Amino acid sequence: MFETLRNAWKIPDLRKRIIFTLLMLVVYRLGAVIPVPGIDRAVVENMFAGTAGGLLDFFNMMSGGAFKDFTIFALNIYPYITSSIILQLLTIAIPKLEQIFKAEDGKKKMAQWTRYITVALALIQATAYSIGFFNSAIIKKDFLSITTVIIVLTAGTAFLMWLGELITEKGIGNGISIIIMIGIVSQFPRDFGTIIYQFQAGAVNILEIIIFMIFAFFIIVGVIAIQQGERKIPVQYAKRVVGRKMYGGQSTHIPMKVLMAGVMPVIFASTILAIPQTLAFFFPNMAAGVQKYFSVAQSPGVYIYTTLNILLIIFFTYFYTAVQFNPFEYSNTLKENGGFIPGIRPGRPTAEYLNKVLNRITIAGAIALAIIATIPTLVFSFTNLNINFGGTSLLIVSGVALETMKQIEAQMIMRHYKGFLK
Repeated sequence: MFETLRNAWKIPDLRKRIIFTLLMLVVYRLGAVIPVPGIDRAVVENMFAGTAGGLLDFFNMMSGGAFKDFTIFALNIYPYITSSIILQLLTIAIPKLEQIFKAEDGKKKMAQWTRYITVALALIQATAYSIGFFNSAIIKKDFLSITTVIIVLTAGTAFLMWLGELITEKGIGNGISIIIMIGIVSQFPRDFGTIIYQFQAGAVNILEIIIFMIFAFFIIVGVIAIQQGERKIPVQYAKRVVGRKMYGGQSTHIPMKVLMAGVMPVIFASTILAIPQTLAFFFPNMAAGVQKYFSVAQSPGVYIYTTLNILLIIFFTYFYTAVQFNPFEYSNTLKENGGFIPGIRPGRPTAEYLNKVLNRITIAGAIALAIIATIPTLVFSFTNLNINFGGTSLLIVSGVALETMKQIEAQMIMRHYKGFLK
């Protein structure tokens, strides 16, 4: 990995992209410490006192600490992810919408609609925070002060959305995923410091710390294994004569990944499960019920949350894979180029075969992903380790880091460099 980064740094274009990405992440972290105006910091600190492991710490972890400090990026990028989920589900449910997005300028329109929905969702969520949970922290309760808080929070999410798209376009990797990863990573030093403090105070024993390290190791190994796993389907191209030259005849394969969706199902599942917790900010009297039934900090919430998390991860793995890979379109492309799978007729039989293989490897990848994401959460809920990140966070971080490295590798291969990923 370090050899790849070293080689990438030697390429001027890649070096510019890496520097640009790092500078944008610095901007993100600077914004994450700028407080929302008109907020009493002492009141916010008291609100978070004694809430370790609850829904507040979940929101704080996923926002990179911006939620607990109630900064301009307190909403983070999750309204954008929610809007993406909504729009993609609507595309499947409404054929007319699918036609619009499959047109020549369909991607541009989809991105534009996603931005509009993001701003609307951010506005709703900012209103919930301002008139609900965080209302007691607002120094002046007049209309102008509350409106200012709502506008600042919404603008923060809109800025992060723009920043993520800018990183994707001019930097390295998927900007939105990298922002989420950096937000989670920024909390690691604080959480490791908490573990050390708890150990020194006798609140946790060395066995619990060893268990945590073992599960963290297996999460990283598991993510790499399923991300790299693929089924190679052989493809043969028929020979054809064009003029005086003969084309085709070569053999190749279709690399069908076990987990085409990457870690996006985990991010989507976390976003969906955060909706009940977000609604609790509109209605503070619901907070106790949400904490009990939708938080890993209490029982039976830990079992309900874990079950829903598994089901949502499996669902979104299939959903995101279906969006990325269409067996019928791939089959038609093969047929048009004179390609065929040995033993399978071109056209519809090829599409059905690809779909059959895709379903088999996707269910394996989905179940593996769900297990990796949920088992550590259950383990941590039954130990005294007071940390805010678990299987989901470690999975997102390792998955996004791996995807980013693969993109760097792809850029290097395009420039005739050989990297470490095979």
